[in-house]
Amino acid sequence: MKPQVYKDPRPAEYFERFYERPARGRPDWVYELVRVLLTPYLLFVFRARCIDSDKIPVEGPAIITPNHFSFLDHFFVAVYSRRKVHFMAKSQLFKRPMQFIYTHGGVFPVRRGQRDTRSIDVAETILGRGDLVVMYAEGGRSRTGELGEAKPGVGRLALETGVPVVPTAIVGTERARNWKRLQFPKVTVQYGDPVRFEQVDEPTREQAQEASNVVFEEVKKLHSALREANGRKNAIAAARSARRAASQAAEAATRTPDPAR
Repeated sequence: MKPQVYKDPRPAEYFERFYERPARGRPDWVYELVRVLLTPYLLFVFRARCIDSDKIPVEGPAIITPNHFSFLDHFFVAVYSRRKVHFMAKSQLFKRPMQFIYTHGGVFPVRRGQRDTRSIDVAETILGRGDLVVMYAEGGRSRTGELGEAKPGVGRLALETGVPVVPTAIVGTERARNWKRLQFPKVTVQYGDPVRFEQVDEPTREQAQEASNVVFEEVKKLHSALREANGRKNAIAAARSARRAASQAAEAATRTPDPAR
């Protein structure tokens, strides 16, 4: 496993071009092409399943906040969203030839080891026009196979914008590198109920950290339940039951006469 590089020495000016495209508009045909090519691989090789994707808002801005074990997490999150998403990703990824795919596919950099406010500005621009941003709660990839600690970035973005945050658990990608031994783990993605905070113009670091902790606690609950014996099976059954109950309640409401009439 390659060692982590925690500081990108390249100057801020180098990355400006990678911020411009996502700030201007949505991902283009490259996003669709990558999705078409990778979807069969993710669904069949990793036997991927998604639970409660309907908890992603069908319109309007939102921050999707997963845990992070693997480079593949980007794709597992995106493949189940009917809406295009933008990703924050570490700046070290932006090298030829892949940087073309990233910039056209909705990815923008976070400069590792630097106080990078530009990435937050771009994320706020994307949310301001009503789109989705994926931002990892832990700020980077956990290499231990266990959940890390929440960083304040998600909390800051949530407080400054006031948009809903969708806690998301990904289970299985911590073993994604096992493909080298011809072992392909099952991967499950589960979306949780959106969390929303009252908007704060200039949150302190402590406020941002507290908000991040609230979101990450929801991620932990989802992740822990999925890792239990029959966790995926139980989560799918619970989601189906909840949808049936909601459908029956909606149907009953339409049949109930309005007493005001």
